[in-house]
Amino acid sequence: MTIEIEESNVSLGAKIRGLKLNALSEKDWIEVHKAFLKYAVLIFPEQHLTQEEQEQFSARFGKIENLVDNLKTIPLTNKASNGELYEQDSEWMKLLKGNEGWHTDSSYMPLAAKASILSARIVPTTGGETEWADMRAGYEALDNATQKKIEHLNAYHSYFHSQAKIGHTVKQGAGYGFNASDAPLHPLVKTHPETKIPALFIGRHIHIIQGLSEKKTEKLVAKLTDIACKKGTTLLHKWKPGDLVVWDNRCVLHRALPYPLTEERLMLHTRVAGDSRSERAINHATA
Repeated sequence: MTIEIEESNVSLGAKIRGLKLNALSEKDWIEVHKAFLKYAVLIFPEQHLTQEEQEQFSARFGKIENLVDNLKTIPLTNKASNGELYEQDSEWMKLLKGNEGWHTDSSYMPLAAKASILSARIVPTTGGETEWADMRAGYEALDNATQKKIEHLNAYHSYFHSQAKIGHTVKQGAGYGFNASDAPLHPLVKTHPETKIPALFIGRHIHIIQGLSEKKTEKLVAKLTDIACKKGTTLLHKWKPGDLVVWDNRCVLHRALPYPLTEERLMLHTRVAGDSRSERAINHATA
């Protein structure tokens, strides 16, 4: 089969057809990787991979990050193991609620994520889409004065802080990062290690920018987010069962959209750790 690449009508994203990800040749992988670097978000409709096949595909991008409870892939679902839907105010649903804010995966960890892979198993009748925003285009959209203002600024990222902002107190534990005292420090502008294109590195996990007060931090991050996440730089995907999407956390923000919590939604999420030479936090360089 011939690979078909359908570009989106915005600054990022493409649908890839004509491939079976569970039987990917080396030649096809080279084409997929080239498209990944160019488009930053790749949508593979109706692949219907098993969890093992998803992890094998994810490993093409690098070392899979151990997530909560050291799992390589976690189910993002509103249904508990007993078959009942979680209560809206449950601990787990509060964690999922945080995903509705613009963020990049694992920025609150010493080693930020390189790529994320998400596949759909069960989707609600309405809502539950995922949206991505192009931080390369976001950086380009800034005026020269703003670019100069932020080019040497660094920000602390904290999962505890970002969840607290939505009224959720996260308990200390593996997979949830660090408190403000040792939160990872990342630059606001990062040069992509492979494409060499500068991009904003922002999102809801930013706790405070070095040299700025919390109030000024919130004001600046809100301004950057408003500029970067607008029509023309965002891509929305309505899921169908079997769809798989991979995106580049080094230059993309993403968020989940709400859906009726009376309906089941089940997604499988796998995350690829970043390269230590480019995704390691400034203040954890020796980790």
